[in-house]
Amino acid sequence: RFVFALGDVSGAHFNAAVTFAFALTRHFSWTRVLAYWGAQFVGAVAAALVLRGSLGDIAHIGATLPSGSQTQSFVWELIMTAFLMFVILAVATDTRAVGEAAAIAIGGTIGLDAMFGGLISGASMNPMRSLGPALVSGDLHSLWLYIVAPIIGASLGGLLYQVVRAEPELAA
Repeated sequence: RFVFALGDVSGAHFNAAVTFAFALTRHFSWTRVLAYWGAQFVGAVAAALVLRGSLGDIAHIGATLPSGSQTQSFVWELIMTAFLMFVILAVATDTRAVGEAAAIAIGGTIGLDAMFGGLISGASMNPMRSLGPALVSGDLHSLWLYIVAPIIGASLGGLLYQVVRAEPELAA
């Protein structure tokens, strides 16, 4: 819903890993990354504070935690975020894609990722989505993997899309 609502305002950058990969693949200015990350961080912490205030300390305020090993969760977060970034670039930058379908394609990918990887890693795919609840709940267990894996995964997904679409190489 918010992709539809805010896509024309901010490009619907809700995910810090996606913002990073957009800049890496030259679809977003590096000069804007820190401001977007700041807004994403404030939004994530505010959302976690609302959950804490309204529900108490239930389920670690929504902190993403691995159900298996950290290695399993790292691999799943990396792969799911790579798929997500590939789809986002396909629908957001390819002129053949229908703009209105972008939210459906992105939401569908998130839904499928959550369905297949949610039980293993929590299917965060977004460093700020994990950082906000972790900070508010005080549960920093495994937080590193929810920051590192999505950034690597989004970068790989973005670079793979450039190869598939035969986009110009990244500037040195």
